[in-house]
Amino acid sequence: MHIGGQWVPAVSGETLEVITPTDRDVVIATTPRAGAEDADRAVAAARAAFPAWAALPFTERQRALLRIADSLEEAVEDLATLTALDTGNAIRTQARPEALNLVACFRYFAGVAGEVKGTVLPTADGQLQYTRRQPLGVVAGILPWNSPLMIAGFKVPGALAAGNTMVLKAAEDAPLTILELARICAEHLPDGVLNVVTGYGAEIGEALVVHPDVDKVSFTGSTLVGHQVAAKAGARLAHSSLELGGKSPCIVDADSCTDEVVEQVLLASRFARQSQSCTTGSRLFLHSSIHDEFLDKLVARTKQLVVGDPREESTDIGCIINAKQWDRVQGYIEDGLSQEGVVVAYDGRPDLQVGPPGFYHAPMILTQVSNDWRIAREEIFGPVLAVIPWTESEEVVAMANDSHYGLAAFVFSKDLDRALGMAHRIDSGWVQVNQGGGQVVGQSYGGMKTSGIGRELSLEGMLEGFTQIKQVNVKLS
Repeated sequence: MHIGGQWVPAVSGETLEVITPTDRDVVIATTPRAGAEDADRAVAAARAAFPAWAALPFTERQRALLRIADSLEEAVEDLATLTALDTGNAIRTQARPEALNLVACFRYFAGVAGEVKGTVLPTADGQLQYTRRQPLGVVAGILPWNSPLMIAGFKVPGALAAGNTMVLKAAEDAPLTILELARICAEHLPDGVLNVVTGYGAEIGEALVVHPDVDKVSFTGSTLVGHQVAAKAGARLAHSSLELGGKSPCIVDADSCTDEVVEQVLLASRFARQSQSCTTGSRLFLHSSIHDEFLDKLVARTKQLVVGDPREESTDIGCIINAKQWDRVQGYIEDGLSQEGVVVAYDGRPDLQVGPPGFYHAPMILTQVSNDWRIAREEIFGPVLAVIPWTESEEVVAMANDSHYGLAAFVFSKDLDRALGMAHRIDSGWVQVNQGGGQVVGQSYGGMKTSGIGRELSLEGMLEGFTQIKQVNVKLS
């Protein structure tokens, strides 16, 4: 682990094995199994580094972030290869874009570092009233395993640009890219500004959440764990932001049965990420008048996707992260198939032929699904698409909103008034109209309802998430 500028083992000496999802029998690394004593060390290092880092002119922090961005850009191919091995994400469709997104995040937040500023209130003579935006202090960032580099990009550069120091907890299933990020950042940052720890969430993760010297917890993960994080951070009135799960609606109108929309729906399905994404458009609402035609086009295009070794450029879809998650996906499929009236539009599992015994899973598309079934209500985090017919816009908006999630949504219609009307009525923190791509650096990203609290990836997210306002009133003589 990287603590206070040094590479150190856990105090206990215990380690965890890292198994690549490309081959369930291959251990590719061991990492420290950190605990409460390690949390103390990491937080102390971040606390010691905070005053000097916060006191720097923003231009100095800006230069450091830009130097990191340059180094990350030089390392994109190495980071992409390591991501493919570490997470199972295909190098062409996800791992390389993830590494490039990380570079973009560091450059963006370096660019807006000077926007951490306050306001002056016009008052009567004899008074000067102004505000200062100040960093919170020590931020604990807790990362998921599905896209660790990308999510680190949402958190690290914004927190550092605002003058905070950090302890970053890597996911136990995919820690290697985050350790490499620590190595690269250490070349350009003072000791203790960014610390990275490894281990189980229930051990080192919880130790950071309850630590009295952690001023902010920034968590990305499941809604279930997010509830626990919020409760424990809230018990000591620590700041927290949560980017949690989703069961995102993807609505296709009657006028949108085109090849281009099929491509965008495939992007929204996140099949290229094994649908291991909180923003997956996993509830596909097809207008009944185009249901069969659109589904035929979608199935034909899905059959062309290559499932295979994520390190190969020809691969579209890589691996599920581990055996537990693979079995979980199978359980949802079995539950969906047991429902009366369900139709299997596509099941690529019997045709899946790959070399190593990894956690590979072909896409599955089920139609005539009811919006109240488990596969339409719960986050599967696997390549399973539930297709639901609809006829009236009020009906489909009501079904889209009939969920305790509210992270992302997708609407496809050539009638822009109709599309925006639906987009504005859907309860979601992020709605895409006529496109299905990923997050854009600079946009405010976050969820409604149980999909989270707070925003990331933007100037607003940095100001609201990593600073606090101090009011200063001065009586002039």
